[in-house]
Amino acid sequence: MAVIKLSEDKIKFIKDVCKSFRNDGGEVINVLHKVQGEYGYLSAEVQELVAKELNIPVSRVYGIVSFYSFFTMTPKGKHPISVCLGTACYVRGAEKVLDELKRQLGVEVGGTTPDGKFSLNCLRCVGACGLAPVAMIGDKVYGRLTPDKVKEVLAEYKD
Repeated sequence: MAVIKLSEDKIKFIKDVCKSFRNDGGEVINVLHKVQGEYGYLSAEVQELVAKELNIPVSRVYGIVSFYSFFTMTPKGKHPISVCLGTACYVRGAEKVLDELKRQLGVEVGGTTPDGKFSLNCLRCVGACGLAPVAMIGDKVYGRLTPDKVKEVLAEYKD
């Protein structure tokens, strides 16, 4: 097992989360959900500590993290962008919107901008098909997007 390089605060938080679920290996998904909610992603070190605290194999934790699309092992940007590529969005030009986002941000799908401001991903359906094509930035939905509107939408997030 690799040496855990987490801060004492992170270690304490993760141990406390595990304890709140009675260190029950059957609660691993709930533990991972809560830990990712706090830190944004689940590094190898975090997975190792969770496995140790829940007394389950690291391979089981990794299997869960890699299977469920909700979990991520890489840091997300401050403003995660998800472009819908479901059927309605796709036929109405979502791929062109995605290409423009990649161009404007200088990242590929799955990537995060070097400044940590944005991360870019795709998903299958937002459930707003009448507004296709749709993208989300954080929890905010942007509908009827066009490549021309991408710069304007990104400008809303100048911090």
